[in-house]
Formats: sequence, structure tokens, C-alpha cells
Amino acid sequence: MNVVALIDHAILHPTATDNALVEGCELALKLGVASVCVKPYMVARAQSLIGDSPVGVGTVIGFPHGSNATIVKGAEAEQACIDGATELDMVVNVANVLSGNWEYVRADIAAVQLIAQSHSAILKVIFETDYLDNKQIIELCNICTDLQVDFVKTSTGFGYTKRESGDYNYTGATIEHIRLMLENVSGNVQVKASGGIRTYQDALTLAEMGVTRLGTSASQAIADGGTGESY
Repeated sequence: MNVVALIDHAILHPTATDNALVEGCELALKLGVASVCVKPYMVARAQSLIGDSPVGVGTVIGFPHGSNATIVKGAEAEQACIDGATELDMVVNVANVLSGNWEYVRADIAAVQLIAQSHSAILKVIFETDYLDNKQIIELCNICTDLQVDFVKTSTGFGYTKRESGDYNYTGATIEHIRLMLENVSGNVQVKASGGIRTYQDALTLAEMGVTRLGTSASQAIADGGTGESY
């Protein structure tokens, strides 16, 4: 299994500079990943660097907390597509998910989906599973199945929570959450795992479960860990 071809190579850290973008796009082309996922202001430059290759250019909407007003998310999505993005990873409004305001959450997703569809762009909906319980994850899966978005996605990789030690960290994609998401979407909705995927074995395990995209910045390490046809 070519797990590298499932990777959305992330160039999203606040400190990632334009030089990091160039290096990341070069790596993406060398490895043959599915796409680069870049910060919104980087989209046009990334598109020029990727050119006509099979590697897609994606960006994030309402990142990382999903708290932007829906009209702002829509404007962000529209500009991203104008700049050349072919994939949009939007964050749900986490606070409204936690509050059970499902009508707002559905409308928020649907508004961005409408723009994505108008540009023939792929839409991935980020749940930020570190903050959610299983019932909330299932309800989001139900909404995304009803809307038939392209992907549901676990995490931003920036969903930090305070631990008992007092430090802040995140968990990201877990086997439990991936299984739950796979079991509760249907139709054309696929699952993207993101957050904490660092090794070839991590990637292979998730792919064998049925995940069809992997969000990570550890693309080279994953590629280095594969051998033979599994590379």
C-alpha cells in the first residue's frame, strides 16, 4: 500500500515561513503526496510552485478553532479557491458543537460546502476530536453524511488542552475515534486522520482501517519508514 500517496503534507505551523513553503512543496513533489495543505496567504504561491503536477493545493478555513463567523469562513473559502486551492479543510465551530447548537453547525458547514462545490473543490470538515465526546463526534458524522461532504477529519494538530502536568498538548487521531468516524459516515464521505501521525506504521495502520487521507508534517519520516511496494 502506497501510504505516502494518501498524505496531505502540512505547512501550517505559525512559524512556517515562505522558505518553508518552498521546501515543503519541493518535498511534496519529490514524494508524490496527495496534496500540500498550506496557510491561506500561501495558496497562490503554493499553486505556482506545484504547477500542473498531480499534487493538489489545499488550505484551512476558520483555522484552528472554527470560531470565525460563517460569513467570514465563506469569504475565506472563496478567496482560497480564487487563489488556486482545490481542497479546503474547514474547522467546525467547536463552541457550538459543545453547546449542542446543531442547526448553527450544520449551516456553517453547508455554507462553506456551497462555495467549495461552486469551485469543484474538495471539502474536509475538521471535528477537533480532542475536545469532543463520542456522541458529539457521531452527531457531526451524521450532519456531514446528510450534507455529503467529501471528508470528515479528526484534528487540526493545534487542539491543545491542559494536562494534569500543567503542560498543554494534543492527542490528535486515535484508533478509537477513527473507528467511530468510519462507522458513522456513509455514501461518498471519506475519513481523513490528522494529528500525531509521525511514523510509517502509524500511517499504514490508519490506511488499513480505511482512512483515505493522512494529515501530517512528517511526510519524509513516513516515506523513509516504508520498504518495497508499501513505500
